[in-house]
Amino acid sequence: MTQLKRRSRRKPKVAPGPKINPAPAGTEGGSFQPLSQQDIQRIVDAAYQVLERTGVEVGPSPCRDLFEASGCRVDAEKNRVFIPAHLIDKARELARPEVLLAGRDPKYDLQLGGRKVYLGTGGQAVKILDIDDKVRETTLADNYHIGRLVDTLDHIHFYMRPVVCRDLANEEIDINQLYACMSATKKHVMSNAYLPEKVADLRKMGEMIVGGKEAFDARPPLSFTACWTVSPLRYAMETVEILDEIIDYNIPVVLSSAPQAGATSPASLAGTLVQLTAEQLSGFTYVNLKSPGYPAIMGCVPAQADLRTGSFTGGSAEFALLNAACAQIAQFLNLPIYNSSGIADSKVGDAQAGFEKGITTATAALAGSNYVHHSAGFLESLLTVAYEQYVIDNDVNGAVMRLTRGIEVTDESLAVDVIHDVCNGDNHYLGHAHTIGLMTSEYLYPSVFDRRTRDDWQEAGSMDIRQVAKLRAAETLNSHFPDIISEEIDQQLRAEFDIKLPREAMKPGSWSAPE
Repeated sequence: MTQLKRRSRRKPKVAPGPKINPAPAGTEGGSFQPLSQQDIQRIVDAAYQVLERTGVEVGPSPCRDLFEASGCRVDAEKNRVFIPAHLIDKARELARPEVLLAGRDPKYDLQLGGRKVYLGTGGQAVKILDIDDKVRETTLADNYHIGRLVDTLDHIHFYMRPVVCRDLANEEIDINQLYACMSATKKHVMSNAYLPEKVADLRKMGEMIVGGKEAFDARPPLSFTACWTVSPLRYAMETVEILDEIIDYNIPVVLSSAPQAGATSPASLAGTLVQLTAEQLSGFTYVNLKSPGYPAIMGCVPAQADLRTGSFTGGSAEFALLNAACAQIAQFLNLPIYNSSGIADSKVGDAQAGFEKGITTATAALAGSNYVHHSAGFLESLLTVAYEQYVIDNDVNGAVMRLTRGIEVTDESLAVDVIHDVCNGDNHYLGHAHTIGLMTSEYLYPSVFDRRTRDDWQEAGSMDIRQVAKLRAAETLNSHFPDIISEEIDQQLRAEFDIKLPREAMKPGSWSAPE
């Protein structure tokens, strides 16, 4: 038995211990496992069978030539490539089990792999629900302003460009959206490229910002997502060209495929996982044939179609299960994973949105997903973002990460002596040194979720969470203009590239809430 030591009944007042984030980025998940190990093995074996028997559709290209030269059977008439098991096994041996996505500040580094969990934004919304509750098309400036907001939110761990620049021509988007994002936050930035010839410029911009090629390679400040497949099992050849350029310029990349159960993949969840795993294994085989050991990330974005209407849905229990299962499959394959949560089918930040975001983010994180994008800001099934939603979702993410951290059981946390003291004295737990010492490390305190009494809430104006979050967002957008890129480097960037975001729009006083 533990030896109990009788302490004085009078406890000294002590300051709280050093503040430890109760919900740190990179906490390991893994407590939620919808699949057994036998289930996972069967899914992976079935994916191997699909690749060897059914194959993938790959048009005439250097990509298909590489597959054929490496020993894959090719049906040129049907444009199908059949990948043998030994090539997949070799790719798995060569693939990186962990990939660094660096922040401009090392405290924002993402070490993707295993069961480490990071939650962040996603894209590409085409509408924004503005602070005045009016919906409008998204613009280049929204990428900058949302980034400034995200820069202040502790439980949004990375910044993936969130919206489409509807005010720019396609050939202007790549450089300008990356500039807007990297000017807004020191967190890691993930972007994409519409045109293969722009990848070189994006790499050059990244090098200019961080101080050269060696600095970029050692700590990549940006990464890409490449949606190189169109489900089911067909390569999008125009995106494969972009993927090839990304690999040539050594930029970490997500191999993203997004089947919808019942529409572009089998209606059974297990069948969708088989197809998705096959698509991913084909991609990893190709990338590691082209560049062994390349920093690639498994990109699983499964969803479902509502079979009553055929429409995309991202707020369901099935969506949550699919993404959690993908995390387990990635761990089995020893690959880092990018997947989704928080998409929400609701049109505003209401109770439906809260439920959809809570259940999908919690399951992904508790399963040990690494890079969980879409976890903040989204509404209307990926079509819309809202400034206040990022503030609300920051609290949701914090609570989810606290769940992921779980309960630490130590001699101190078992609190046997503390229980003895309180039960045998005139003290109480609220005033005990043990409680005060743990108040900033054991408990997470939300930013906008309200815990006041009804009387106090009414006295403060009876505002709901959306109203409070709008005020918080407006306050940040009015005041937080981070100096991420120096004026000297900014001038060099503007001399090199056609930057559309005016420097004047990046200074205090340049933003105001809509009337």
